[in-house]
Amino acid sequence: MSPKPLGPVPPGFQITDGELAIAGHRASELARAGTPLFVYSSAMIEARVAALREALPARVGVHYAIKANPFPPLLRLMAQLCDGLDIASAGELDMALGAGADASAISFAGPGKSDAELEAAIGAGVTINLESAREADRALAIAARLGVPPKLAVRVNPAFDLRGSGMKMGGRASPFGIDEARAADVIRRVAAFGADYRGLHIYAGSQSLDSGAIVAAQAATLALAERLAQESGYPPPAVNLGGGFGIPYFAGDRPVDIAAVGSALGEAMAASPLTAAGTRYHLELGRWLVGEAGVYLTCILDRKESGGETFLVTDGGLHHQLAASGNFGTVVRRNYPVAIATRMDAPPQEVAHIVGCLCTPLDRLAERAPVPRAEIGDLVAVFCAGAYGASASPAGFLGHGPAAEVLV
Repeated sequence: MSPKPLGPVPPGFQITDGELAIAGHRASELARAGTPLFVYSSAMIEARVAALREALPARVGVHYAIKANPFPPLLRLMAQLCDGLDIASAGELDMALGAGADASAISFAGPGKSDAELEAAIGAGVTINLESAREADRALAIAARLGVPPKLAVRVNPAFDLRGSGMKMGGRASPFGIDEARAADVIRRVAAFGADYRGLHIYAGSQSLDSGAIVAAQAATLALAERLAQESGYPPPAVNLGGGFGIPYFAGDRPVDIAAVGSALGEAMAASPLTAAGTRYHLELGRWLVGEAGVYLTCILDRKESGGETFLVTDGGLHHQLAASGNFGTVVRRNYPVAIATRMDAPPQEVAHIVGCLCTPLDRLAERAPVPRAEIGDLVAVFCAGAYGASASPAGFLGHGPAAEVLV
């Protein structure tokens, strides 16, 4: 059985007594309370935010998209570290407020907001990113009934996309945002109502590792914002530049050069008339801020041979780590960064499939993985588990229930 390469283990972890250590805690110590278990490193998240701020122009704020990971202790940390939180439901609004975020620092996106959600957001004083002309009409009608001036921004569906992005959010017909040719009309309607016009949300794509593509998309975003300001007659108080920064999941992936991105963005902002007019900017990031700071630990329950191949059966699986199983939008299945957490200093000795406990052949955490020989009781670590893990996986599938989570 030929091996299939594993993705790169993110920097920032240690090996102690041959074991993976997260924030100074050995994997076996963390697992004493039970597995499967998500572990998030607060130190790695803090370092990540600090590195980003150092790379970005001072005028660019950092917002956290809480859909990446809404674990309450982690969310409280992000509310302290970031300038704002971005939400996509009334449930996430409750989470953001519960984490101590100021309502004025929360923005609400999503193409299918209900009237109840719009009313809750307007009443709380958060910024609503309008996704259609009809949604604008609904929000204005609700605000008139409440007698509250709503905080409204216009999300634009740009005619360009983010090259190399895992999920393209622009350059095509989309349920997200208002096509750029129609956006100026909605801006004027919002302003004429007397709403608190908060600016523009322009998101071209996500999970790109191409620094040059990110630079180009940000330059195109600024140019579009300038054009919409001229067409509408209303310069945006703020521009959400989107995010799109990817993290390396697979063999051969390289991280985004945030220094290059920050430098180019600074030059583009300096040349923009919006900057001179006082427009503020921010990035909306989720995965890039927290993804590499998380590890999913699962224990090997069985070791078996079948048809000349080795299977390591764990107590975890796709019900907690759907993305690592290759069932979260991946076209060609490739291995995430995976390791035997209790044998980190041992060289690869065999090729094995690492599978979960679910009664489905889809439940594979790693396929043909080159690993040290592992036995029952050893721990498997799935890295890059800090984003779109626990909350983006079908925890109720087959009745196994959710994994535990801890911030260390």
